[in-house]
Amino acid sequence: MSLSTRPDSTDDARLTELQNWLSSLPNPQLKPASLRPASADASFRRYFRIDGADNASYIAMDAPPPQEDVRPFIHVAGVLAETGVSVPAILAQDVERGFLLLSDLGSTTYLQLLTPDNAHKLYIDAIDALVLMQVHSKPAVLPEYDRALLLRELMLFPEWYVGRHLGLTMTEKQTATLNKMFDLLLSNNLAQPQVYVHRDYHSRNLMVLSEGNPGILDFQDAVYGPITYDLVSLLRDAYVQWDEEIVLDWAIRYWERAKRAGLPVNPDIDSFYRDFEFMGLQRHLKVLGIFARLYHRDGKDGYLKDIPLVMEYTRKVAHRYKELAPLVKLLDELEDKAPQVGYTF
Repeated sequence: MSLSTRPDSTDDARLTELQNWLSSLPNPQLKPASLRPASADASFRRYFRIDGADNASYIAMDAPPPQEDVRPFIHVAGVLAETGVSVPAILAQDVERGFLLLSDLGSTTYLQLLTPDNAHKLYIDAIDALVLMQVHSKPAVLPEYDRALLLRELMLFPEWYVGRHLGLTMTEKQTATLNKMFDLLLSNNLAQPQVYVHRDYHSRNLMVLSEGNPGILDFQDAVYGPITYDLVSLLRDAYVQWDEEIVLDWAIRYWERAKRAGLPVNPDIDSFYRDFEFMGLQRHLKVLGIFARLYHRDGKDGYLKDIPLVMEYTRKVAHRYKELAPLVKLLDELEDKAPQVGYTF
């Protein structure tokens, strides 16, 4: 997330409309003059912080229709709040105009505060919150993370990363290879137990709280899907990297907690970790496509610097499994790199 434009532009009609709406709210009483940027994200949404007469601060969301719809946010906020995790409370809403007033979970993200000294405590808190959220999962509450959606995400990779970012057109043979790899990933992903999935459960969307840590943001795209997805988002984060040994340790700690909580994770740790890695590979390929699209379509270049880490994750996982060797070869061809010697499980 990055700071949005300062709210003093005279031609920002949405901002004026938001200020008028906030001024009209009877409770809590707000100080419109205190409105200031909080953050923006990769969508059209903007967030502002505003002070109240009670000396507390609040968050105002501007989600302009028709590009954005606040109803999924409202629905998922209610679903997650019922699980006991920390999410913003919705204090006022104007669904038609795309305005929400939220409680403020602070301004310190995990990404801002993480150090080698505090990482273990913060990640264990995030793992405990994840298990809590998953334990309360029920079918038919959130949209299904089905094959069509998983595949649509994967197709962002050939369209935006290969086609637009690398400027390449794949041959029929290369396309067939990639589709075979996609089928392999999807068969694993769809065989995993299903739970609530945040879809972006990582260091930029987790807020450091003194109680009920972490605060969870940016959950409006939540679905019902593979159990390892959010753990991969957390531990193989596009914005911060940890040593493989640490990631493995945290993954095992999650697995132990999940089993104790009665979650249907794979009872064999090696098979569970394979599920984790195959799910991660689906996510990494998707993210490569998204980061390329954010630059080439939306003019947002801030994500380009994160592509090398995501590609590193992609290659490391592909190198570890014999059945994924064709993907390594394809990446070498596309990026004009010499084949690298890997190891397999």
